[in-house]
Amino acid sequence: MARTSVLAHATTVEPVPSHLDELAEASRMAPEQVEVTLRRSDGSELTLPIELARVLVASAGELASGHAVTVLASEKQLSPAEAAELLGLSRPFVVRLMDSGDLPSSHLPNSRHRVVRLADVLAFQQKRERRRQGHRQIDDAGLPY
Repeated sequence: MARTSVLAHATTVEPVPSHLDELAEASRMAPEQVEVTLRRSDGSELTLPIELARVLVASAGELASGHAVTVLASEKQLSPAEAAELLGLSRPFVVRLMDSGDLPSSHLPNSRHRVVRLADVLAFQQKRERRRQGHRQIDDAGLPY
């Protein structure tokens, strides 16, 4: 049975150039000091919880910087191909990372196929970027490594 791509069905929001000023202003707000209220078409209102205000403020910052924002739960499970697409790596390389334990994965029930949590893919990506930045700093300082 073919698996539908998690990334293809994620909600993605592109920045609108005419909204950049409002987005930048929203991104500077402290979520704990903001009350976000939705007004329905019938006039009734719903005040959103602080968790959602944090998501909105963080998203506003990314959109204000010109980046698209994709909404996915961190517990979503990705195939090796999806993880590779997200990391900009080849699928065979991601499989080797999973084999070595550098990228935690698990098998689907009653299957030989593996999946990896989005949160683990993002943590791996951050670790890899920190390592890259460290190498750049060493290069900039002219030190051998």
